[in-house]
Amino acid sequence: MIKSITNWLETRAVAPAYSGWVLAGITICFFGAAINTMAGWLYVISGISSALLVLSALLPPRSLVGLTVTRLPIAAITAGDELKIELEIRNQGKQAAALVRVTDILPFVLGKPVQQAIEAIPPQQSYRWTYYHPTQRRGVYRWHTVDLASAAPLGLFWCRRHRQHQATAIVYPPVLPLAHCPLVDRMGQEDSLRGDPCGVPINTATSGLTRSLRPYRMGDPIRLIHWRSSARYGELRVRELEIVTSGQEIIIALDSGGSWLEENFEQAVIAAASLYSYSQKQQMQVQLWTASTGLVKGDRQVLETLAKANIAEDTNNPLPSSYPLIWLTQNPLTLSSLSSRSRWLMWQNSASSGEKMTFKQDIPGIVIDTERSLQAELQKSFHT
Repeated sequence: MIKSITNWLETRAVAPAYSGWVLAGITICFFGAAINTMAGWLYVISGISSALLVLSALLPPRSLVGLTVTRLPIAAITAGDELKIELEIRNQGKQAAALVRVTDILPFVLGKPVQQAIEAIPPQQSYRWTYYHPTQRRGVYRWHTVDLASAAPLGLFWCRRHRQHQATAIVYPPVLPLAHCPLVDRMGQEDSLRGDPCGVPINTATSGLTRSLRPYRMGDPIRLIHWRSSARYGELRVRELEIVTSGQEIIIALDSGGSWLEENFEQAVIAAASLYSYSQKQQMQVQLWTASTGLVKGDRQVLETLAKANIAEDTNNPLPSSYPLIWLTQNPLTLSSLSSRSRWLMWQNSASSGEKMTFKQDIPGIVIDTERSLQAELQKSFHT
């Protein structure tokens, strides 16, 4: 109750600090003693104390009137990195603003409010405040309140005013550096041999075509040495061959409309981002599908979609069936609706982890072991 009253007074008028309450109590005592004794010096002391209290109550609001806050755009980062947050506090008044406390009210899921004390801001000048805030989880974070507070010059009364300025911070899921992924590689190889849906063979690079040349490393096959380039450079040069996945189009589909354990869903989002990145490196045409957004392509759009993906989203877009899918789910019942060209990654919940599950034999996939590294799980051979 007392805290709410204090907050109300700070944001709409002024609220006494502890020293203000002490001085007010002393002033009342001196004034009462002056009435009882009729001593003039007691009236003088109580009058001076009252003047200090009035002056201390009037000055803090005036020091905040001319202050404006501008927030610079926040660059997107990956979970685990630090957000760079910049605010510019400008003094548009004719007098310097001294002893100002700035508080950026972050959303509680991101962290506690961050404060900065400013000694003085000269008139018609600005103060640039830059701070770095750690992140732990992906997401799209929004907040809009910056508090300016001051008790200058005597510190007897606090005044706090809100400044509304929208802030949006996008934290992408981490992308695992996959050296290989049999789930994606085998899909590209099989579909390359099959051709596209219209029956036209796909012109992909085969294992006999050279992608680039690199220096020889111990253990490289002698047959891969490019002798003409080796003679020109004066050192052994080895051919790097293309994987047979170039030109293929696949869809990484996240079952965001289903029910998940939270820790499993976070792993699935990281897996989707990692598979998307790996598929692009293999020159595949890859898109992302979620229940709420449908098909999305482009690095920034995909990462932003995964950053704001949630469990049990409304399914606004049907799951595409004309392209092979990599289906990420926790519900084994959804596997029966996949086409034979698709693949799956499945996380088991605690209720079904001890049960033996059966799968369609013509749809290979991987059951993710949450006790092991997710990177190792994505790089292992898949279930057949």
